[in-house]
Amino acid sequence: MERGMTGRALAALGFLAVVAGMSAGVYHYALSQALEQVARRGQADLALAADRLTSQLQRYQEMAVLMAPHPVLGAGDRAAAEALLLSASDKTAALNLIHLDNAGRVLAQADAAWPEQHLRAPWVERAGHGALGWGLGLYGAEERRAYFYAAPRFGDDGRIEGALVVVVDLDKLEREWRGSRPAVLFTDAEGRVFVTNRSELLFWRREAGRPGLAPPEGEAPRFSSRERGGLEFWQVDWGPYIPGEILHLERDLPVIGLTAEALIDVAPARRLAGLQMAVFAALWLAFGALLFLAMERRRTLAQANRLLEARVEARTGELRRAQADLVQAGKLSALGQMSAGISHELNQPLMAIQQFAENGAAFLERGRSDVAVENLGRISALAARAARIIRNLRAFARNESEPMGRVDLVQVVAQAVELTETRLATEGVELTWTRPPDPIAVRGGEVRLGQVFVNLINNAADAMADQTEPRRIMVAIEDGPRPRVAVRDTGPGIADPERMFEPFYSTKEVGSGEGMGLGLSISYGLVQSFGGDITGKNAAEGRGAVFTVELDHWSEQKEAAA
Repeated sequence: MERGMTGRALAALGFLAVVAGMSAGVYHYALSQALEQVARRGQADLALAADRLTSQLQRYQEMAVLMAPHPVLGAGDRAAAEALLLSASDKTAALNLIHLDNAGRVLAQADAAWPEQHLRAPWVERAGHGALGWGLGLYGAEERRAYFYAAPRFGDDGRIEGALVVVVDLDKLEREWRGSRPAVLFTDAEGRVFVTNRSELLFWRREAGRPGLAPPEGEAPRFSSRERGGLEFWQVDWGPYIPGEILHLERDLPVIGLTAEALIDVAPARRLAGLQMAVFAALWLAFGALLFLAMERRRTLAQANRLLEARVEARTGELRRAQADLVQAGKLSALGQMSAGISHELNQPLMAIQQFAENGAAFLERGRSDVAVENLGRISALAARAARIIRNLRAFARNESEPMGRVDLVQVVAQAVELTETRLATEGVELTWTRPPDPIAVRGGEVRLGQVFVNLINNAADAMADQTEPRRIMVAIEDGPRPRVAVRDTGPGIADPERMFEPFYSTKEVGSGEGMGLGLSISYGLVQSFGGDITGKNAAEGRGAVFTVELDHWSEQKEAAA
């Protein structure tokens, strides 16, 4: 029992280990798939944010290019030019518009706040060479983040007469998408965050050749980086609005001189992978539980079947022993009923032997040896007859098991007739039967089959014990597909045919000494054990009952197969 429990425990632990291993594999696969989906969505979101900023800035670029050749700016009327620039600034929400000459002097502007440091800015110099200039910087005393476009203004002779500068307020641009997801930032060539929808990351810098970002002042917060499947993941501690584990994506924007970057939260991907792993593990654990319950139920049923089979085998053995005892009791009961006739049958040859022996001695004294020899022959015949009676009685009464085998049905019936003929003759019962000339081989046991026919003949005689003439018993043997023996009497018939084979059922009076009602029940069990059938019914032609025994032919092939 302990060994079986240990085996089941080890099997359960092994199953759990396998499920755990497969669940880990499912988690990693599901996480990889989920991260790929997160990366695709992140790239799409990053592209959308980059296109939005680029399109917003390009409107101001186009405005600079279109307004630079405006005739008001070349007319030399400062007031008219400033009115034009102020009107355009109000309509486009530009931070400022400035008209410069070739020396960089301000000819007109919408807001009188043009810082001196921008006079020599690279994008101003680029416009002085006839190309569109652009760049980033802090504008004015408030150091507001601004994007600059400088478009050259050409005179009628094609020479450069100055430039028109459009100052774009970046703070106003990013107000529309500040706080949206995912976190997006735009860094300049120096790795400085200049535009973002997370204001806490403004002006953070990336050190050259190293991932991650650091604040412009103070100690850098916790940061670590790793790669998985060609993707870059960061572990950060950058405040409540930046996830702790993020997927870092970036996209170059050369048209505006910035790099777009996105910080994608990967927690949903991990939750999805964990959910898929949990569902997978739950299904397998449920399957394992059902399988374990089924195996336990099967084991319990097998154990119960073994116990039941053991009990059935024990009960069967008891029934066999009880049946053997009943068979032996039936034999002894039949012998008791036949004892008077048997005594008479043996007494006659013994007395005759004694008489012939005395006569033989007397004849020898007289010298008549021929007559003495004749008496000795008669003595030998009588002794053979007595020996045959004793042999049949001994075979009938012995209590021993015999195997199933080939039995001559004709010989068995003949022996049963011989055992009962003395009783029948004593009681005045006439028994008629015609012995077939050839043996009929059937499957059975010789002694037990003989007891069946002795019981049937004795029962027939008992049924006619209280009636006057006629008292006859007819025994007939019929060969066919199944050999058949019929025993018919001229008695009163069967009172209750449905109960005639029940144990202890008898029409005899209790205490009569005629038996306990087991003869037919024993005969029924014996015939069934041979694979045969026994039936009983009242005779259709008139008085009496007919009992029929059907048996199987003996076949060596069938016995070998069995």
